Amino acid sequence: MTGGAGGAGGDRPLAGVLAPITTPFDRATGEVAPVHLRQNVTRLLAAGLDGVVVAGSTGESALLDPDEQRRMVAWVREVLPDRRWLLAGTGSESTRQAVALTRAAAAEGADAVLVRPPAYYSAGLSPATLAEYYRAVADASPIPLLVYNIPKYTHLAIAAGLLHQLTAHPNIVGVKDSSGDAKNLAAYRDVAPDWSVFVGSGSLLYQALELKCDGGILAVACFAAALAAQVYAAFQAGDRAEAGKLQERLGPLDKEVVGRLGPAGVKAAMDAVGLYGGPVRTPLAPVGAADRERVTKLVAA
Repeated sequence: MTGGAGGAGGDRPLAGVLAPITTPFDRATGEVAPVHLRQNVTRLLAAGLDGVVVAGSTGESALLDPDEQRRMVAWVREVLPDRRWLLAGTGSESTRQAVALTRAAAAEGADAVLVRPPAYYSAGLSPATLAEYYRAVADASPIPLLVYNIPKYTHLAIAAGLLHQLTAHPNIVGVKDSSGDAKNLAAYRDVAPDWSVFVGSGSLLYQALELKCDGGILAVACFAAALAAQVYAAFQAGDRAEAGKLQERLGPLDKEVVGRLGPAGVKAAMDAVGLYGGPVRTPLAPVGAADRERVTKLVAA
């Protein structure tokens, strides 16, 4: 992102490793816990991350109220160091709601928004209506927009051809690809040479950097922040061998915790490393005792 994304970003390109942070819920009340949120963010950024995403898939965005999303952006902005990125997930089922969430995030200090496609009526969405959704949100947004491809949850894959159409919009500046498919990622990079292209899978971080992507927005970075940041730093420094070795440690954590267990697994891993994971919001279920024990052993190793 050459034009910058508001105050914190300045004129730096949007790049590096960001954590799509979990939403910490109070164990007694089930409300969002701002003290835990701020402490987690402070510690993750101190470990070397370039920023955070509030209200993404790992943040259980589909289970949050609009006001919770808005307040979380404000709470994180309060503790965000200079030159670190704050993105907010603002995709929604209606264009109207996505616009409202986007404007609220911008008002509370987000640098950019990450916008998933509508999912409920995905079977009835044509590429043209999907492009219109993104253009409408970007038109209304005071801050830059990144497209978010997460077919695992939306059951809708965003084609590279659609991205190519959107590259003409001055306020659409990037994409996060959580398909887990390196070929798809390469196609995105090819059709959007001027965008910030982020991989959403920690297992593919090294490969994404080889494809000249700009970084990763990685759930594994919620509990292995230093390791994820080190893969990126080693690669940027030209030490491919070291980056490759670090990636070999990162990949299994991503597959076993994020891939197998989702947000509940990420929260269990955060608990295991001394951050606050806490409960997931129903109808999501916590990980069972055996999985929790396994997660604890994995992150300890």
